[in-house]
Amino acid sequence: MTYCLGMLLPTGLVLASDSRSNAGVDQVALARKMALITGPPDRVIAMLSAGNLATTQSVITQLRQALGSGDAKEDMLAARTLFDVAAMVGAKLREVVDNDSRYVQPYGDPTGSFLVGGQVAGEPPRLFQIYSAGNFVEASSRSRFLQIGETKYGKPILDRVLSHETSLDEAAKLAMLSFDATIRSNLSVGPPIDLLRYPADSFSIDNLITVDDDNAYWADLKRGYAAGLSGLVDSLPPPPRVG
Repeated sequence: MTYCLGMLLPTGLVLASDSRSNAGVDQVALARKMALITGPPDRVIAMLSAGNLATTQSVITQLRQALGSGDAKEDMLAARTLFDVAAMVGAKLREVVDNDSRYVQPYGDPTGSFLVGGQVAGEPPRLFQIYSAGNFVEASSRSRFLQIGETKYGKPILDRVLSHETSLDEAAKLAMLSFDATIRSNLSVGPPIDLLRYPADSFSIDNLITVDDDNAYWADLKRGYAAGLSGLVDSLPPPPRVG
């Protein structure tokens, strides 16, 4: 399992993914779940993946190999919109699952899922969630964040705090707190965490950082958040008593 998160804001995108991959308690490894495509200066494409690692890596590798080919069905550098990119990822996911699932199913789930975010010149930043069937939905002003993988633990803070006015830096902070809640509650999610803040129309991935478990900011954030929560709980009144 893994956890990937994307947030769509008026000022850009925040994308984050963990690095833990496991096939049982004694087979834990690290694998990057965020793939970035930054070909010509008119597009930035990020693919975040969860699910069967062999399946998702095959999808990403085959799409990388098609870059610059001019193939209207697979070349993400030739895609006119990010919607077209999402359709390419979905179609390739279906193809890989169709080809491999009968061999993989005796050993586990062969499927995967993706978040595809970024920007193609001529349109604003966009964010899509691609399901294991290859179909997808798009984030909007009414649904500003999308998640894949182990989603439930990191969702409440986003539901409560993320809004139209949230800045990229504040959203990045929320993303890290969402990962903290998930990592605390589920052993199948773990650092390093890749975090990208993408300002709209920048066509740059300069604001990509990787946060390891011993990162000083990560340690301070977790400690400060825990202390703040404890103080808030102490300041709240207890439920009324009967009698």
